[in-house]
Amino acid sequence: MSDGRTLKGKTLFITGASRGIGKAIALRAARDGANVAIAAKTSEPHPKLPGTVFSAADEVEAAGGKALPILCDIRDDAQVAEAVARTAEAFGGIDILVNNASAISLTGTLETPLKRWDLMMGVNGRGTFACSQACLPHLLKASNPHILTLSPPLNLNPRWFQHHTAYTIAKYAMSLCTLGMAAEFRGKVGVNSLWPRTIIGTAAIAMLKGAAEFDNCRKPDILADAAHAILTRDAKATSGNFFIDDEVLAEEGVTDLEPYAVKPGAPLAPDIFLD
Repeated sequence: MSDGRTLKGKTLFITGASRGIGKAIALRAARDGANVAIAAKTSEPHPKLPGTVFSAADEVEAAGGKALPILCDIRDDAQVAEAVARTAEAFGGIDILVNNASAISLTGTLETPLKRWDLMMGVNGRGTFACSQACLPHLLKASNPHILTLSPPLNLNPRWFQHHTAYTIAKYAMSLCTLGMAAEFRGKVGVNSLWPRTIIGTAAIAMLKGAAEFDNCRKPDILADAAHAILTRDAKATSGNFFIDDEVLAEEGVTDLEPYAVKPGAPLAPDIFLD
């Protein structure tokens, strides 16, 4: 993907960018020389989940970008408004919003406490809407503005709900934001979703599913490269899509996906929302 498309000088506001997929997207943009606001609520390392907004910011700077670490719980609209304002002030605007932050609980109805429901709906649905709403006034002034949300294609087949209804509803809330806002801001802001074909190997997945299944994953880099491809396209002509990572890369001429495997040659675990 060396066709000259770049995020150099662009300002990205990325939620949940202290680790995992969000950080990978941040580092890919940083290698172009982008400005990255790292909006996350991790100020101290988790015992099993390394990474904070500050360590991620250091990595962004080391990769060639400019970083603004911001402690922000996206469930709190006042914190979101302040984080967005700080970003726009620091970098002179916002070009791209990446809604990456997400809460997960793959539990059945009887095993899902309402406190967990509230967390997932607050982070996934409300957080995505709040960040989009706060960034849009700045995006509408940008030259090639994008909103990219890490959420699955919408599919009302009951099989995608039956084992974890609450989580599916919460993730689909993010996807519904894409569906609606793409139509609302068509021709002004590119609004798309991106989702992986396989399970992505992150520290959170290793903790959730165990190290044994980690070998059957792809690295977050595949989503970072796919996101980069989307975010460097013409926003007016790229909106309302529910992209899958390997399909995006195929469009860019990348067909050898073996380098993205955590363990090359191992069978890959399909994502829970895709056949």
